[in-house]
Amino acid sequence: MAESPLRLTRYGGVLQVVLDRPPANAIDAATSRAMGECFAAFRDDPALRVAIVTGAGEKFFSAGWDLKEAAQGVAPDSDYGIGGFGGIQQLPNLNKPVIAAVNGMAVGGGFELALSADLIIAAEAARFRISATSASTCGCGTPACGSMRCPITRP
Repeated sequence: MAESPLRLTRYGGVLQVVLDRPPANAIDAATSRAMGECFAAFRDDPALRVAIVTGAGEKFFSAGWDLKEAAQGVAPDSDYGIGGFGGIQQLPNLNKPVIAAVNGMAVGGGFELALSADLIIAAEAARFRISATSASTCGCGTPACGSMRCPITRP
């Protein structure tokens, strides 16, 4: 059995979710589904009050969509599970805060994951980039895309 791409730790009412897919914490469809299940369980657990999502290691928070999976022919509109890509972008009735603790590079879908959180806490070395905005396009093709979310995210 493959090892889980998520490390979950409870500290009282706090759920820590560590995305652990070396080397870049890229999110494939299976990882996205696991994240959706994790955040749905967080939403439904009355003992949990806040979730913190972060990436394992110091170089990447998340590189976003797993391009190796894409190169193998997996469609970009795969079944990402409840909550959509990364588990929280489209999760219905999520009424508890999610904090993104960005400890490295948040690129593409990894940046979108951070933007989907209620609060981003960035390490001094954190870097953010959505390459689709450099090309004046929205790479994900949905209204939940990070370049669409930027103007509505408040400090």
